[in-house]
Amino acid sequence: MDGHVLDTDVLIVGAGPTGLTLGVDLARRGVDALILESAGDLFPGSRGKGFQPRTMEVFDDLGIVDALHAAGGPYPVGMVWRNGERVGEHHMFDPAEPSEDSPYNRAWMVPQWRTQEILAARLAELGGEIAFRHEVAGVAQDEDGVTAHLSSGAAVRARYLVAADGGRSAVRRALGVGMTGETVDPSPTLVADVRIRGLDRDNWHVFPPRDGADLLAVCPLAGTEDFQVMARFPEGADVDTSADGVRKVVAERSHIAAEDVTEVRWVSDFRPRAALADRFRAGRVFLAGDAAHVHSPAGGQGLNTSVQDAYNLGWKLGAVLKGETPAALLDSYEEERRPIAAQMLDLSTAVHRGEVRRGGATRQLGIGYRDSSLTVETRGAVDEDAVRAGDRAPDGTVDGIRLFDAFRGPHWTLLALGVDAPGGGAAVPVVRGGAHGAYGTGLFLVRPDGYVGWAGNAPEGLGGYLGRFGLAG
Repeated sequence: MDGHVLDTDVLIVGAGPTGLTLGVDLARRGVDALILESAGDLFPGSRGKGFQPRTMEVFDDLGIVDALHAAGGPYPVGMVWRNGERVGEHHMFDPAEPSEDSPYNRAWMVPQWRTQEILAARLAELGGEIAFRHEVAGVAQDEDGVTAHLSSGAAVRARYLVAADGGRSAVRRALGVGMTGETVDPSPTLVADVRIRGLDRDNWHVFPPRDGADLLAVCPLAGTEDFQVMARFPEGADVDTSADGVRKVVAERSHIAAEDVTEVRWVSDFRPRAALADRFRAGRVFLAGDAAHVHSPAGGQGLNTSVQDAYNLGWKLGAVLKGETPAALLDSYEEERRPIAAQMLDLSTAVHRGEVRRGGATRQLGIGYRDSSLTVETRGAVDEDAVRAGDRAPDGTVDGIRLFDAFRGPHWTLLALGVDAPGGGAAVPVVRGGAHGAYGTGLFLVRPDGYVGWAGNAPEGLGGYLGRFGLAG
């Protein structure tokens, strides 16, 4: 790539979960996209290790949920230790039973490095590409596109650029977009992936603060032989991230001997903070994932919110680039996602501070876009618990058809439940049936990202709405 300009429709900067999710979504839409990653390989650590039920629904649509289920497992019950003795269980998540409308009922653990491998394999299967060891040094844009100048001297020209390059985003800084936030906890935290001899993998082992030492937690990483170590330190402490430093903190705070930490595979440290980018869009450049919002890891909201940024943006970029809809559709990305990111930041911070439990809100099934300019609800009074335009479209079975099977793919879907419906046209398959428990009766036009865009009791107005997106009425 050195010394010349390479053209693509979408340039994605960063091959983390956000960039890879967007790459997969664009590839299945036939969009020409390239992912640039400054590192020489995919991220090697476990950092983001948990998927909420809504994110598992996203991955169901993208075709990787079976691989994630095979690679991971449920979160283990916490076990509290004191003086080398087990003193009680700690349940981190409020229990939830699966239901027809919400088949993925609990957080699912997959270490981040494995998730990225699965996403990268799906991307390759769809013909997508990652270019490693390419660092963006500057960004320039005009009316027709964006030029990313690389540190090598090469440049990449794209119609749109998506910054998915993390909390220290070089693209965000190049754009001059600020972030507003706060320190959630001034205490630094060490996180490491290790191998430990003689420790059972049935529990998330918790060693509360004692004798002047702070908290230590040791979590078996599902689908691997590794454990993730997390250790808090007092404000202002220097954190030793060497292998011996990791062994020392484990031995000092638990009954585990330093020599039983047989391998230290990855280590990092951070200070929990919450920050939100002032804008999610600057011209032809979009911010997604940690480049747009930085969370405390408590509650498992950061990675999940990031994946859903990509899922929201992917179908919109695809529709605009194919000429199906005006470019103004892309304005709805910031309109829809920035308030959600702010909401999830508040939730992450509240969980970190022990103000709320990891319950229904953390599963992200209740997130929606009722106030979006893309949302049209034509019915009058609707039961409080009924699905409305802007809500997530629940799963279920209609006339023998599983709805998530009908929704799967890059298309829109029209549900006609207990009412007559026109044909949706070649681009909009129609599922017809009687009244359904989660939906009731009516017409529900489901967006490619699984949210109801338009709802009504009769088809008047549906054709005009479809026309906004270049779809046959």
